Amino acid sequence: MVSHAQWKLARDRKVAESISEGEDSAESAERVRRRLELDLAWDLGQAVYDRRTALGLAQTELARRARMSQPQVSKLELGGSMPTVPLLARLARALDADFSLTPLGEGVRVSFIPHDPAHTEAATERASAPAAEAETDADAGAGTAAAAAAAAATG
Repeated sequence: MVSHAQWKLARDRKVAESISEGEDSAESAERVRRRLELDLAWDLGQAVYDRRTALGLAQTELARRARMSQPQVSKLELGGSMPTVPLLARLARALDADFSLTPLGEGVRVSFIPHDPAHTEAATERASAPAAEAETDADAGAGTAAAAAAAAATG
């Protein structure tokens, strides 16, 4: 089986061989566009591979978490497919990370930014705080209404 790095070198050679015409021709512009698309697919696959291995996950486990098949994960990691936005969102959740595309000149930097455990806990606490406040307010409102009713009954 070809390693991830060896596959990238072979792909780069093929792309370099295909870009042989002058930069001014329409065909050359299409090849440059295709090369940029292939680079994005590769970079995305590398980002998925890097994050998956950093988590110690097998392709099958990532596939299960992202509701994909193992061959789909493999193809994605090798730069052989361009995922949809919903799939990128599922991958980000499965990899416990945020997904980021940052334009850089002609290309784009792709990254999965790991969730910080402290940040995740704080976000969870913030998300549950309004609900807790609403419950407290409801309890206080009920207590105030009960006190008002009791005062009216005794008054």
